[in-house]
Amino acid sequence: MANLAKLEFAALDLSGDNYLSWVLDAKIHLRANGLGQTIVDENDASPEENAKAMIFLRRHIHEALKSEYVVVDEPLVLWKALGERYDHQRTVTLPRARYE
Repeated sequence: MANLAKLEFAALDLSGDNYLSWVLDAKIHLRANGLGQTIVDENDASPEENAKAMIFLRRHIHEALKSEYVVVDEPLVLWKALGERYDHQRTVTLPRARYE
């Protein structure tokens, strides 16, 4: 099912090719909406803030990723799982981008 609401930025692709820009965009938008603390360790976010952050993050990931992480209900857990899966992009893509 397609997202009915317009996304604030491009959703995280299944391949992870846009992971670096997605992480930056997601952090900025979460902070702008007062939800930045939901993706940091030992946060004191309320259940409502966590729910809003989860809705936001799930709206901005590929449908297959939503299905894969369907049981994850904490934004920090999802954030770390996606980081473990795609953070290798920093070691591959970032140096090449800096060189170019």
